[in-house]
Amino acid sequence: MTTYRTALDERLLERLRGAVRGEVVEPGDPDYDDARRVYNAMIDKRPAIVVRAVDAGDAVATVDFAREQGLPLAVRGGSHSVSGHGTCDDGVVLDLGRMRGVRVDPGTRTARAEGGCTWADFNHATHAFGLATTGGVVSTTGIGGLTTGGGMGYLARRCGLACDNLLSVDLVTADGSFLTCSEEENADLMWAVRGGGGNFGVVTSFEYRLHPIAGILGGPTFYPLDGEVIRRYREMIADADEELGALLVVGLGPPVPFLPERWHGRPMCGVVACWTGPEDQDDSVRARLAGLGPVLGQSVGRMPYPVLNTLFDDMLPAGLFHYWKGTFSRGLPDGVIDAYVEYGASTPTIQSSTVVFPLDGAVQRVGPEDTAFAYRDVDFSTALSPTLGTREECEAQKDWVRAYYGALQPHSAEGGYVNFMDSDDQDRVRANYRGNYARLTQIKRRYDPGNLFRLNHNIAP
Repeated sequence: MTTYRTALDERLLERLRGAVRGEVVEPGDPDYDDARRVYNAMIDKRPAIVVRAVDAGDAVATVDFAREQGLPLAVRGGSHSVSGHGTCDDGVVLDLGRMRGVRVDPGTRTARAEGGCTWADFNHATHAFGLATTGGVVSTTGIGGLTTGGGMGYLARRCGLACDNLLSVDLVTADGSFLTCSEEENADLMWAVRGGGGNFGVVTSFEYRLHPIAGILGGPTFYPLDGEVIRRYREMIADADEELGALLVVGLGPPVPFLPERWHGRPMCGVVACWTGPEDQDDSVRARLAGLGPVLGQSVGRMPYPVLNTLFDDMLPAGLFHYWKGTFSRGLPDGVIDAYVEYGASTPTIQSSTVVFPLDGAVQRVGPEDTAFAYRDVDFSTALSPTLGTREECEAQKDWVRAYYGALQPHSAEGGYVNFMDSDDQDRVRANYRGNYARLTQIKRRYDPGNLFRLNHNIAP
């Protein structure tokens, strides 16, 4: 029989059940295993309770309960935290996954979305009005973790990061207060949640600025894994209009119909394009992509923007085993490209990949001190993500990704993107925030002196 190290007093649980409208799940309940499960199967933790919140009041009650009982508190939105911050052993999980409402105001080009929304939820709602904002590249990702960590995506060159488009939030702080934060109200917290992660409270809703983006030209083009192709990609990004979002991917050829079967599972590189400019320039964009190198396969066409955001979904369902690392770089130095080619050739699975996000354009028009996201002088963010089918296989590939990460270090900034950090990267937190770290600790000390919100890439008070 399974035993649990923490058994909460039934009277306490009844009091919590009476304070929330959502569901309180505990060990022994029929749906406990489902309630504790997260996206990354490497994370296998057993919380004392999971509160499936349905509104902000539930979030307040759960925060109060965890603080009063001295229990660890994990906050979960889309559950995509690869480092496992959406769950914990022997503590409280506040699951926002049932809070998924989105209200769009087409007149002001804004949208307010609840904290449990995924990018699929958000994009579906905003696309109905021909509007969008920068989101992730897997539609099942939660808006909360991605936005509070910074928020990269296909639209970043044109629209900035997700956090740059954040206008206000509703936030539950460690003392149970419910605050609205914007540039005009609780501005210090507003500054902190734009890149500072989940350190400052539970965001129960986000208000975003939207942009007139509906149909786009998008999709992948595949090439041999060759440094010359990547160097031409580097030149293309430097010269391209900001309406061209283009992610570089290094990995193994996927089993898709537009790629010849002999290339399935073989090392290659690709560019996933997102052109939001005029349709009469589509052919020019295709020509630029074709000019990067020998085209092995291509599926680039007109589509609604939300469709582009789903292209990796089938390849990356919940339940796979992940371990991540990430870096920033100024430009793509030849040493970085050499590492892509060397380590990309030994990518372990089709689901594993190197993904490179351009961070120029609108991202760099925000100052390094304007938001908690400090790296406004880098041009690219690299995510290394070995993804395997079993725990044993994932453990075996950690040496590969650590060596790969080490090869990139001489050419990289000291810090990296917090959303690409795994659980063993806590020592990088200060570097991730550079000169903003001291201000973040001051805000943390003011609003969470007991460090209730510590199950994250923690900024200690």
